[in-house]
Amino acid sequence: MKTVIVCYSAHHGNTRKLAEAIAQGRDVDLIDAAVTKSADLSGYDLIGFASGIYFGKFHESVLESARTCLPEGRKVFFLSTYGGSNGTKAIEEIVKAKGAQIVGRFGCRGYDTFGPFKLVGGIAKGHPDETDLENACQFLDGLLNAAQKEN
Repeated sequence: MKTVIVCYSAHHGNTRKLAEAIAQGRDVDLIDAAVTKSADLSGYDLIGFASGIYFGKFHESVLESARTCLPEGRKVFFLSTYGGSNGTKAIEEIVKAKGAQIVGRFGCRGYDTFGPFKLVGGIAKGHPDETDLENACQFLDGLLNAAQKEN
């Protein structure tokens, strides 16, 4: 199953760590949403959108990629890292409007020094850690196994 992850990761690289761990040893392409504004996703069966959570939602570059690049009716999953709480509502609405099927969500804590967290040295230090990365890999493996059983 041809798989891609459209990712935005800034500040501490938390989300990039997840996406790279998943891609390592698997046939998964990574696209940086900040660099590639109009990616052709038509050749992919499984499309992931990955971002840190900014004010309760995915980064705008990932939301815009979903709006403009997601082909109709694809299988989609989400990866996220967050300091406070997870938020996928905005991207879910975009994906559902494209007639896509959401097949999974994976989120974990990520080191966060934004705003007042900077005053205390940040929160969720050391995350994503090895356990988080392994859980993310198992998440994708589960999606791929389920897709193979369908075919």
